[in-house]
Amino acid sequence: MSNVAIICGGFSSEFDISVKSAINIQSNFPDAYNVFLVLLKKEGWFAKINEEEIPFDSKEMSFVLENEVIKIDFSIVYIHGDPGENGKVQAYLEMIDMPYVNSGPLASQLSFDKWYCNQFLKGFGFNVADSIYCTDANDIPSNDAIVERLGLPVFVKPCDSGSSYGISKVSKKEDINKAIKAAFKEGKTVIIEGFLDGTEVTCGVYRSKKGLIALPLTEIVSENDFFDFEAKYKGLSEEITPARISDELTKMVQKIAKDIYQLLSLRSIARVDFMVVNGQVVIIEVNTTPGFSNESIVPKMIEASGRSIKEFWAEIVLLETLRS
Repeated sequence: MSNVAIICGGFSSEFDISVKSAINIQSNFPDAYNVFLVLLKKEGWFAKINEEEIPFDSKEMSFVLENEVIKIDFSIVYIHGDPGENGKVQAYLEMIDMPYVNSGPLASQLSFDKWYCNQFLKGFGFNVADSIYCTDANDIPSNDAIVERLGLPVFVKPCDSGSSYGISKVSKKEDINKAIKAAFKEGKTVIIEGFLDGTEVTCGVYRSKKGLIALPLTEIVSENDFFDFEAKYKGLSEEITPARISDELTKMVQKIAKDIYQLLSLRSIARVDFMVVNGQVVIIEVNTTPGFSNESIVPKMIEASGRSIKEFWAEIVLLETLRS
């Protein structure tokens, strides 16, 4: 029986959410595998067995349990944020020749940076929001210049963060500078985006041996100003699956999501977020490690598709086995 490591945790504010996602995957993984949680912390790597954290040898990808050496056969990187969602762990696993079920380093790094990813997609003809890119907290455009370019309200986001940490919707010109400084606390660069007034939908995509599969769309209706951390993880949003848009628009969004998945050479599950504005589909962002906790959207999409989570992961693992 193969030993699988779900590598979770990481160095960002999303540590706890990552662990929740990993636990849910572990609980719903195909029975043919021994599945272990591996916590990656700044202090080191640890296998989490019940409540105990056992030192994990990241060079040998193994740990000792009751005097037996458990060696990992393949891994799933489920770290939201640094150093998993940005591809660093995947690059390391490739260096030590450890198979893993994820998008590769380049695709992960590109997708993780909201501005670079959207500009890349824009170059291939996809619709993205108008935006301003900030690389230095001490050298940002004036509030007047931002409003003249983008209008109000605007969204201010760290380019390299997830779970809506550091994101603000700003409706008053005098509050923009404060929002940018808050975003720089969560990321190294910041994007300021023009407001899109439409219906927010998201689409999960994965590849099985049958080809690319787009899951049912979820429509997001937040009780807050936007789909922020509280809306995502504290029940302050309505997530409607399938989304309440026409069949024609649904198929259009699913096709665009699959085209993006293919263009970026993604693997395993990815989720692409969109805003539908007057029949036009605009990309918000691409997530190569979407939330997978009980509160997350993708498990609900899988359920709506008529699959169990266990069947879903069996499809992904089977494809990776055939690939190798």
